[in-house]
Amino acid sequence: MVRREMNIVEYTHEYGRELVRMWRDSFEQATGVVDPHPLDEQLRYLEEKVVPRNQVLVVLGKGRAGVIAFMASTPEIISQLYVHIGHQHKGIGSTLVNAAKQRSHGRLRLYTFRVNKGARRFYERHGFKVIGHGFEEKWQLEDIEYEWSAPEAAT
Repeated sequence: MVRREMNIVEYTHEYGRELVRMWRDSFEQATGVVDPHPLDEQLRYLEEKVVPRNQVLVVLGKGRAGVIAFMASTPEIISQLYVHIGHQHKGIGSTLVNAAKQRSHGRLRLYTFRVNKGARRFYERHGFKVIGHGFEEKWQLEDIEYEWSAPEAAT
């Protein structure tokens, strides 16, 4: 069902502004923190820091839905995964996590904020286990480090 309602593409600059707006809305809703950075600053961060270090997949909805999710990842780490507030709980995040698992070398790590209970439940449902706790200075929020291991990698 989900695959008919979306198209997954590699990131290009044309998606930047819409992606950043969706990212900010999702982040703010999940954490309760208002992002004080100008939109152009976050777009620069995306294109200068996130894109060069990761494969960035963008999920486009049908029709006028536009950018409904994105994931930045390497074979070792999911560094960003955000789904538009109006498109959560439809299997989009699961599709992206499964793509990251398939591309991995049998292990994946990620961080999420402790206050983001929805993300924590989501990752735990997908087999990620807590391996550490920390504190994100930039946002002044506690974070949790998770790791997933493929069943054959766990032995």
